[in-house]
Amino acid sequence: MSQLIIYTDGAARGNPGNGGYGAVLHWGTVTKEISQGYRHTTNNRMELMAVIAAVKLLTRESLDITVYTDSAYVVNTVEKGWLFNWARNGYKGKKNADLWAQYLALHKKHRVKFVWVKGHADNKWNNRCDELATAAADGGNLLEDVGYQPGE
Repeated sequence: MSQLIIYTDGAARGNPGNGGYGAVLHWGTVTKEISQGYRHTTNNRMELMAVIAAVKLLTRESLDITVYTDSAYVVNTVEKGWLFNWARNGYKGKKNADLWAQYLALHKKHRVKFVWVKGHADNKWNNRCDELATAAADGGNLLEDVGYQPGE
């Protein structure tokens, strides 16, 4: 089996504020859930960090990955090719450049496709990711989002 399915979501209590991400990875019959909360971050950073954290878990390269997310920001940036132009231009003037650079390095190791899903709707796994992300944002084990720049 070579197809990995990942669902992701990010949340922020205030924007900026405490935030969190959640991800659910499906590989055949195996399912893994991950989440983490951060102090002083944004929703878009958490949306992207969910994808990064999920892909970082992988121990193999050259996988076919489909990521389902309710973040049009993440989907459009990758699927419309904006990210690759941003990278060529050194991410000049782009928000979350630190995270986009991290994601791009991971992206190059796999074949990744993004699919937008409607948030807070009837998608079981997107809803589960939302639960994970909001619980992480509200939790007590909040990390510092060291890459956050005020105004992003």
